[in-house]
Amino acid sequence: MRFILNVLWFIFGSGFVLALGYGLAALICFALIVTIPFGVASLRLAAYSLWPFGRTVVSRPDAGVASGAANVVWVIVAGWWLALTHIVAGVAQCVTIIGIPFGIANFKLVPAAFWPLGREIVDL
Repeated sequence: MRFILNVLWFIFGSGFVLALGYGLAALICFALIVTIPFGVASLRLAAYSLWPFGRTVVSRPDAGVASGAANVVWVIVAGWWLALTHIVAGVAQCVTIIGIPFGIANFKLVPAAFWPLGREIVDL
């Protein structure tokens, strides 16, 4: 069932478009040397948004104060509007019965988009 949902998400649920956007953001972050940790986080988000069913986000126990400080910068620069975009898309997808799983997948992406550093994506 997860495979079918992931394929449908990839085609209809904007998974491909989200992954391209996060991938482009990662390339920009890699070009600006100081923002390489944000580029790594964007690549993780790209992989997660490409294939979200059957995976979840967990906090890393070894994340330190630097991750928290970098997350504050992330929230100010990009995190709040990324989270808001996922919330709006999730609400719009939940309007139809068929779109409810895709809306839930967008809601799962909100914490990762808002506070990505110090977290990792694991299989269920």
